[in-house]
Amino acid sequence: MPDSAASSSPAAATAIIGAGIGGIATAVRLAVAGHRVVVFEAQESFGGKMHQLELPGGYRFDGGPSLFTLPHLVDDLFRLAGRDPRDYFRYQRLDPITEYFFADGTRLTAWADEEKFAREIEAKLGTPAADVLAFLARSGRAYEATAGTFLQKSLHKAGTYLSPEVLKALAALPQLGLTSTMHQRHQAAFSDPRLVQLFDRFATYNGSDPYQAPATLSMIPHLEHGIGAFYPEGGIYAIAQSLVRLAQELGVEFRYCEPVREILVSAGSRVTGLRTDQGSYQFDQVVSNMDVVPTYRHLLAAQPAPERTLAQPRSSSALIFYWGIGRRFPELGVHNIFFSEDYKREFEAIFREQTISADPTVYVNITSGHTPTDAPAGHENWFVMINVPHDQGQDWPALVVQTRAAVLRRLSQALGTDLAPLIRAEHVWDPPGIAARTSSFGGALYGSSSNNTLAAFLRHPNFSGRLKGLYFCGGSVHPGGGIPLCLLSAQIVSDLLKD
Repeated sequence: MPDSAASSSPAAATAIIGAGIGGIATAVRLAVAGHRVVVFEAQESFGGKMHQLELPGGYRFDGGPSLFTLPHLVDDLFRLAGRDPRDYFRYQRLDPITEYFFADGTRLTAWADEEKFAREIEAKLGTPAADVLAFLARSGRAYEATAGTFLQKSLHKAGTYLSPEVLKALAALPQLGLTSTMHQRHQAAFSDPRLVQLFDRFATYNGSDPYQAPATLSMIPHLEHGIGAFYPEGGIYAIAQSLVRLAQELGVEFRYCEPVREILVSAGSRVTGLRTDQGSYQFDQVVSNMDVVPTYRHLLAAQPAPERTLAQPRSSSALIFYWGIGRRFPELGVHNIFFSEDYKREFEAIFREQTISADPTVYVNITSGHTPTDAPAGHENWFVMINVPHDQGQDWPALVVQTRAAVLRRLSQALGTDLAPLIRAEHVWDPPGIAARTSSFGGALYGSSSNNTLAAFLRHPNFSGRLKGLYFCGGSVHPGGGIPLCLLSAQIVSDLLKD
């Protein structure tokens, strides 16, 4: 819709910048609401971090997110459009969820059934199953009491605090652990340091440090162990594929390889459209699915920016090795965690020293067991990820070499096999590469970190308080990063526009 061809249709015209999962979901919701929606994407295809990668030899990988929880949030989009979700998208509940390998050689399986998982912990680590079940129940109560307020509504609108959900959340405040850290809560709940480490790791779900993040985040395990972890048929990328198909059926237009250069603003501080290399376009409102930092720095360079919000400490990033492995490892599942020996040292390296520990925890995601076409027969596709600091000018080529060697040592030792000769294909994605492909500032995966009590309230809101008609969705704004929260950000933006 260039200026010269503006439509006379009464439908609201909305531009979305970025075809990440938040942008796609927002497009679906607004199209259902009657908006005329155009999505502008700088890359050649959709997905953002949720892209896919293929390597020579027949290896396919989900490029970014690998864990799928709260699948009803995807189903809701199809039902909202009057479609049967199963006609577009199918998934299964994982059991087991994760295989854990500790530095001392202990191996533990996280079963989908909470009682079975608790008995596994009792058998392997000696912690009474009743203690584990009590902790998981507490996690579930905290989630149920707060999700309606903190995840599904804007925290920056006064009306939110008049809703019944807020009273429910306020009643739960004494149990939320606002004055202690995740690590402190887990240490108080369990005496075995391995179990403390297992639950501390859930801080990484939003790129945070369990030794700084508030104990409130101890509700995160409920997503996996109370509600479940799932595997989509065809992999995580199938989520984006199915939603783009739905969006196109609803009339959404996707313009690929057309990066937005500027968000246009009138003298009255109202957004009027945007500009790309192809021309200027008029829109009634613009939704940015781009990280808020480059949105302000590059697309709104002439406008005052919310400097205090943009200065919030960044979340962690990732260093990912995509390996085609020339044999199968039946002892591994979809999700596998190989813990470091000194977890505190690992997070100090990431958040205080902005580097990578010499002994990092390693996450290995393997989808070929569920989607055989993701690797040749008898081979596997390994997505090997390490939590690392966001890019601040570190010597990444050197860090990649050092970390690759450390990862191979750790995995080879745990599996009793020299892995290096088994690597048949390889690709590396580091923080600068993540930043370049996804416009995530510094490659931070979740925008700002949650390393303080007020982090949820300090995230950028889903709307601009100064520029009318400007909205935000995706991982860098409320309620946060990860597939479920990005989908919820789309719901919040849709509700704001409806109101």
